[in-house]
Amino acid sequence: MSLPPAEFYATLPRSIAGASALFHDPDGRILLVQPSYRTDSWLLPGGHMEEGEYPWETARREIKEELGLDLRLGRLLAIDWIPPQDDGRPALANFVFDGGVLTLDDAERHLRLQADELIAWRLCTPAERDQLLAPYIARRVHACADALRTGQTAYLQHGRPPTAAPG
Repeated sequence: MSLPPAEFYATLPRSIAGASALFHDPDGRILLVQPSYRTDSWLLPGGHMEEGEYPWETARREIKEELGLDLRLGRLLAIDWIPPQDDGRPALANFVFDGGVLTLDDAERHLRLQADELIAWRLCTPAERDQLLAPYIARRVHACADALRTGQTAYLQHGRPPTAAPG
């Protein structure tokens, strides 16, 4: 028995999407931001998609809102699929775009943090990223750094390439 489209779509799993940008300096340090709404991890600047938005538009809007930068972002570095979480969060597709080069001097002069959402920023080395980021986000950021270096785009499952993903 065939369901009408609306009823069929209601039976499908739910997922959400987000987009962020990876900014880096000439020494390979990557910009991380400390959100005011969580204490367990720093993040790449970005956020959740709004209704009718494309991922690239989301990243661009979030960068303008969070950092005060109105930029044309570069290519897609990675897509990371996060499965549903035990706390009730639905599956998440996270798109990461190249934000380009951002020197410390440029960051100090131009970054304007959204006060109600972000409390700090840092340009971080790989070791610092591993300390500040949740493990799956650290894996995602390392894959994005590799994508910058190689010109490839990474497909990830919870921060890992599918060959390394469990299950």
